[in-house]
Amino acid sequence: MPDVFTPEKRSWIMSRVKNRDTSPEILVRSLLHGLGFRFRLHHKKLPGHPDIVLPKRRKVIFVHGCFWHGHDCPRGKRPATNVTFWNEKIEKNRQRDHEAQEKLGELGWTSLVVWQCETKPLEQLTDRLLKFVRGT
Repeated sequence: MPDVFTPEKRSWIMSRVKNRDTSPEILVRSLLHGLGFRFRLHHKKLPGHPDIVLPKRRKVIFVHGCFWHGHDCPRGKRPATNVTFWNEKIEKNRQRDHEAQEKLGELGWTSLVVWQCETKPLEQLTDRLLKFVRGT
């Protein structure tokens, strides 16, 4: 099925999709800050530009949207139209995520992925973040 928008209009629509400072990312940052951890955001010199970087602990956190990064949950369901395009796009995102995490590991960084659907309940997310950051 062809796109109902012109290429220019579709480009404009897609440019409005946020890739940083999303609600799940802000939630994770708020929890970490409340727990007393200090961090940097979107470190451009690290592979994959992690959303949250804890330099002293050499740990990074990626906060992924379930749809855009192909999570296996109801929020990650792919569209029924333009299937080839979406499958290719999401698979490229998944491959890029995997490569970035491998490169970070080779550089001595430990990474954690927090999926959008995992941001609730807060108690579980808080426990998971604490265990990851403290290394327990």
